[in-house]
Amino acid sequence: MVKAGKEDSTRDKILDAARKVMTRKGLAGARMQDIADEAGINKALVHYYFRNKESLFELIFKEAFILLIPKINEIFKGSSVDFFDKIRAFTEAYIEMALKNPFIPMFVLNEVNTNPDAFNNGLLTQLKNLPFNEFYKEIDSAVQKKLIRPIHPPQLMMHILGMCVFPFLAKPMFKKFLNLNDKEFTTLLEMRKVEVADFVIQSLKI
Repeated sequence: MVKAGKEDSTRDKILDAARKVMTRKGLAGARMQDIADEAGINKALVHYYFRNKESLFELIFKEAFILLIPKINEIFKGSSVDFFDKIRAFTEAYIEMALKNPFIPMFVLNEVNTNPDAFNNGLLTQLKNLPFNEFYKEIDSAVQKKLIRPIHPPQLMMHILGMCVFPFLAKPMFKKFLNLNDKEFTTLLEMRKVEVADFVIQSLKI
């Protein structure tokens, strides 16, 4: 029997190892043996804590979005927050989450494409219920007040999400074409927390 304190430590070590392995190999390429090797423990011990890699990933996914979803709700529902500041806050929050869990954007894309019903149950339900409609109303209001040029709200949301998500999905292509190593690419992604928002805001201003 594993003692409680040691159990928490081992579980955290496995989760940390799983994040690293899934970052390198993705969910499909990761194996429980890889995670055990990364954690420096026996594979049987990994299975003692987690049934399979899917259950491991589910927990990592939930932990990431448990932190992100309240932030997004606060950003888009907060009436006291400046419209442009909401764009800045969203891009920073999303990119920060993806930097810590870079395999998640690809997982979500694959799930939506291969299992469209995923948005009606399971892990992706909370993503479906994000308050984008609240933000759409603010976009329309900003247009009416002539704070920004006319734009279709879903188009603006696609612009923002596309610029935040695509670099994580196309990392190998960008690294090759731009001749970047992992550290240089990560630095670029860190910069995008500000760059994406600045680009979008400048494109909207009248």
